[in-house]
Amino acid sequence: MKKILFLIAALGGVVYVRKQQAAKAEADLWHEATTAPDLRPKQ
Repeated sequence: MKKILFLIAALGGVVYVRKQQAAKAEADLWHEATTAPDLRPKQ
């Protein structure tokens, strides 16, 4: 029984981390897409 609970907790942790990573990637993409480009000449 303890092994099953541990497995469920581990899988829940993996799902949580992956959802967080996907949300951050999407937020980063939106930030890049909605931020004005830097058109200043490079020095």
